[in-house]
Amino acid sequence: MEIKIPSVGESVFEALVATWLRQDGDAVRKDEPVCEIETDKITMELNAEADGVLSIAVPAGTTVKIGTVIGTIREGAAAPGAESPAPAQVAAPAPAAEPPLSPSVRKMARERGISPEAVPGTGRGGRVTVDDLFSFAEKREQVAPSPAPAQSVAPSPAAPQPPAQQPRPPAEQPRQSEPPEADRTTRTPMTPIRKRIAERLMAARQQTAMLTTFNEADLGRIVELRARHKEQFARRHGVSLGFMSFFVKACVEALKAFPLVNARIDGNDIVRHHYYNIGIAIGADKGLVVPVLRDADRLHFWEIEQAIAAFVEKIKTNRLELSDLEGGTFSITNGGVYGSLLSTPILNPPQSGVLGMHAIQDRPVARDGQVVIRPMMYLALSYDHRIIDGREAVGFLRTVKEYVEDPEELFLEG
Repeated sequence: MEIKIPSVGESVFEALVATWLRQDGDAVRKDEPVCEIETDKITMELNAEADGVLSIAVPAGTTVKIGTVIGTIREGAAAPGAESPAPAQVAAPAPAAEPPLSPSVRKMARERGISPEAVPGTGRGGRVTVDDLFSFAEKREQVAPSPAPAQSVAPSPAAPQPPAQQPRPPAEQPRQSEPPEADRTTRTPMTPIRKRIAERLMAARQQTAMLTTFNEADLGRIVELRARHKEQFARRHGVSLGFMSFFVKACVEALKAFPLVNARIDGNDIVRHHYYNIGIAIGADKGLVVPVLRDADRLHFWEIEQAIAAFVEKIKTNRLELSDLEGGTFSITNGGVYGSLLSTPILNPPQSGVLGMHAIQDRPVARDGQVVIRPMMYLALSYDHRIIDGREAVGFLRTVKEYVEDPEELFLEG
């Protein structure tokens, strides 16, 4: 049975064989992950479609076309060495299997003269990581034997003693030369996803007239609502009540009031969307991905939270599909989860707007002529000035602010 690179979308033509999760000649079972591939949009695992023995045809680190056969599974075959030896024979110890390595780790091990078999891997499936190599190299240097000091020979009693010499000033130690640059840097090729992210970021900078406007919101009412209802919400729906569902609902209402923020430019035309597909930026190990909540105006708070939790689980297990990333009309990114206080989010073309959320901080603000401490969040809206005027951008962000400061109205809107 052949293992082929599957088609994951019309615009995807090649994929990187990132990692083989099993070794050549290993016995595998049906539905067991055997390989991890990367395209310029998603990372996904390929599972065995039958029981058998794996034969690898394309090594990890190779970029191949969609449809390429990268390995086979011999159905019904037993793995080499599976049969028990005859009683009279003594089985020779099997050579240690090389741990699974990424191309960058394999190159680094070769440059440093490290045998990968000697390095204990702490990564997924026993994979050796860059940190594993550095730790192993440091330990090897610490236990390296130092040169033995020269033994002194006691002078013979009959031998005349040389006259005492005045101690010489210590000679200046020669300056140690800097290690070569190759030992102080690591060069690894960009993954397809990272290259795609770079291309899209450059396109957003070069092909849009991007501006950012700012505001701040008092999240005291939302904080109180979450504290009051989070336990009951979790029991009923199996997910926590987060901040993102409030902002998704607030953005939907603001998009209804300012429809050009939900539109896009196509050539010389303005395309207005009469639906609200909200992209939620989620950080992953290999880069930022923006899965889409479709028809967010029809979703309840608990459905939004469940959908986001499902996206996070898909990303962790490499099961995110290309269809999960397509069709967004507006995006939200939350740098506050990493501690960001203020930033200018970048557009996700062809969308014309993106809302940036930030960290919640207790700050002194004026309320009714008095200074009080309130949980405040800075909000940022980046927008394409070719289609959205400043008046509309400021009005949109002010509307979002009003809804999150008075969240009960969101429940009334559905």
